[in-house]
Amino acid sequence: MRGRGAEENPPNRFEPLIYEPLPDLAEEDRPGPRTQFFVDRSRSLITRNDSPDVGFSYSINPYRGCEHGCIYCFARPTHEYLGWSSGLDFETKILVKTDAPQLLRQELSEPDWPREVLAMSGVTDCYQPIERHLRLTRACLEVLLEFRQPVTVVTKNHLVCRDKDLLSALADYQAAAVYISITTLDAELAGRMEPRTSRPAARLAAIAELAQAGIPVGVLVAPIIPGLNDHEIPAILRAAAEHGARFAGYIVLRLPYALKELFQAWLQRHYPQRRDKVLSRLRELRGGKLYDAHWGTRMTGTGPIADAIASLFRVSARQAGLDQPHPTLSAAHFRVPTASRQPDLFASS
Repeated sequence: MRGRGAEENPPNRFEPLIYEPLPDLAEEDRPGPRTQFFVDRSRSLITRNDSPDVGFSYSINPYRGCEHGCIYCFARPTHEYLGWSSGLDFETKILVKTDAPQLLRQELSEPDWPREVLAMSGVTDCYQPIERHLRLTRACLEVLLEFRQPVTVVTKNHLVCRDKDLLSALADYQAAAVYISITTLDAELAGRMEPRTSRPAARLAAIAELAQAGIPVGVLVAPIIPGLNDHEIPAILRAAAEHGARFAGYIVLRLPYALKELFQAWLQRHYPQRRDKVLSRLRELRGGKLYDAHWGTRMTGTGPIADAIASLFRVSARQAGLDQPHPTLSAAHFRVPTASRQPDLFASS
């Protein structure tokens, strides 16, 4: 399917019923993968996690589901909590938190807000295509700037450059950093693997534009898929550094729940000659399984292949000058804007 990462809807692990199109339907009679948007009436925005692997404790996102359609996205199975599928449903049924800016302002104003760094795109990309029209991520950044609340942004979309004015202003308070995720420099592979994201050249251009605006920007090589894109690690890091990246990180492919079947089907469609090699190396990384969710190793894997990836990344980062500490953001300038505070009864008139 043009513009889609998945071409099927695998069963939802929580639902007893499965929808399958009739096998003898002509192609023109099959349901088309039209994108639908739904209002999400969540009553809170900031979510907390206690995982030691992800590098942040608090995150926000105005969207659930992601139109980028990346076939490897570890967030796909979260759509099953909504009664939908990890496959086409995840990239065609997008929930929109229309009240996100108001909820964010309310939660940051609470006296018990711990003033820790927030992450944007901790799950799905906050700069997916619909953001160009709805501008909810930008509205949230405006709130963050009002509070001078530190934030890290992870994205695959050049659209982040639209908001470089807000990110630059936050950076003046040591309160912003951006990670541009680059999986490959091969535009054809990117088009198949992450069909509605910015192409690699546009992501490198985003790094350059953000760096020129004075925003701390780095590259996230994620996910690394052994046998498919791991050989690109040196080239990606070198290109990112040449465009102004200052730091780097990586994550090895994760395949929770139905994502295992989706990724195998994608390999069979697009790279059948590499399928067995890729799956074999993934199993070597995960103790004989396609995925192991244990904390401490789920982002990197274990064993000789994991060690080889770590070594290649470490050497390549040093050669590219990207073996620098990730930026430390500060809440020292955090404030609750006057308009959001309760009136001071003892203030002089």
